[in-house]
Amino acid sequence: MTKKWQSDADYQTLIEDLIEHVDVQKLESYVHHKVTNRLAHSLSVSYRSYLWAKRFNLDTRAIARAGLLHDLFFYEGCNKHEVGGRGHNYEHPRIALENALKITALSEKEQDIIVKHMFGTTLAAPKYAESLIVSLIDKQCSIMEVSGGIRDAIFNRYRTASSFFRRQLSFSPAYSSEQHYMQIDENEFNRYTK
Repeated sequence: MTKKWQSDADYQTLIEDLIEHVDVQKLESYVHHKVTNRLAHSLSVSYRSYLWAKRFNLDTRAIARAGLLHDLFFYEGCNKHEVGGRGHNYEHPRIALENALKITALSEKEQDIIVKHMFGTTLAAPKYAESLIVSLIDKQCSIMEVSGGIRDAIFNRYRTASSFFRRQLSFSPAYSSEQHYMQIDENEFNRYTK
């Protein structure tokens, strides 16, 4: 997730009352896409959508606030099969909207952004350009989070495996301590595996 939002005073002004709310802060305790937390994901969607709204001269306030609240639901993803009769993709935007309305007043546009953010996996088409942007950015952030998690898992597995072999070689009498493991410069190895 981008951390640039922390130094963007205009963006922070738009979300300052929401970001401090206990329900929004609670999102940090929920795992999202197996590699991040729901608050980090929501901030990423909100800020990236806000930047696109600025670029296209759209409603930055609505997109920043609704983007932050689009996943305001309080159950773990592993329990999503227990939610409602129409499935997680349909139900969680409605639950998020209900929860968001408990903490702040929302315009019609903000409500549409939250309810329609799953467009593509549901048939509910966005009514506003801002709704479409949040829906697309939500998918982009999800892909980035999952692919980043896969990349990290692969590199961590590689790091773990390579350190295991390095330990095995260091205990092997056939290799002296002065030899480099497989002739790899340690600095070069670290550069590519971080």
